[in-house]
Amino acid sequence: MDVVKKSITTYFTESGPENTDKVIEAVRKRVEEGDVKTVVVASTSGSTGAKFARALKGEAQVVAISYETMDSKDKEEIIELGGKLADNAKLLMGDAEWGSVKRVLYALGQGFKVAVQVLFMATEKGLIKPYEDVIGVAGSGRGSDTAIVAKATTSKDAFGEVKKKKLEVREIVAMPLKKRWY
Repeated sequence: MDVVKKSITTYFTESGPENTDKVIEAVRKRVEEGDVKTVVVASTSGSTGAKFARALKGEAQVVAISYETMDSKDKEEIIELGGKLADNAKLLMGDAEWGSVKRVLYALGQGFKVAVQVLFMATEKGLIKPYEDVIGVAGSGRGSDTAIVAKATTSKDAFGEVKKKKLEVREIVAMPLKKRWY
């Protein structure tokens, strides 16, 4: 059995938007490895999405996802920089059937849960290819404090019967050690 050792994981003592720049740097280093070229970013207003699009221009495809309407200037910038976006996207994991899954993901952090959630949303909107490894980025409220590498899939397939379509979180790129419980 092969062993893969990586030393790029970044852990923050606290969660929050002040970690955003360090998450961008950690994601950039992970993208430089060459096997993952798509970054899906939770971005309520569009500001964080635009920041990632600026930082990763020419290095990775940035896809910004918001459950609200993004600021028009941020949307325009994301698109001008070659990114994709979806705003007013339907929130997943809101149904009672997702309650246990949400609680487990929250144990890893608010940002972790949302990073998984935006991968589902981007896949279901056709913005990313299903079943390929991508980076999911989110935060605990505003900004970013979490980044993961996971296999893109839909909420329907995440825990379905077809093994090759199931959710697989492959790596933690960045994550706060101390969690916020909402």
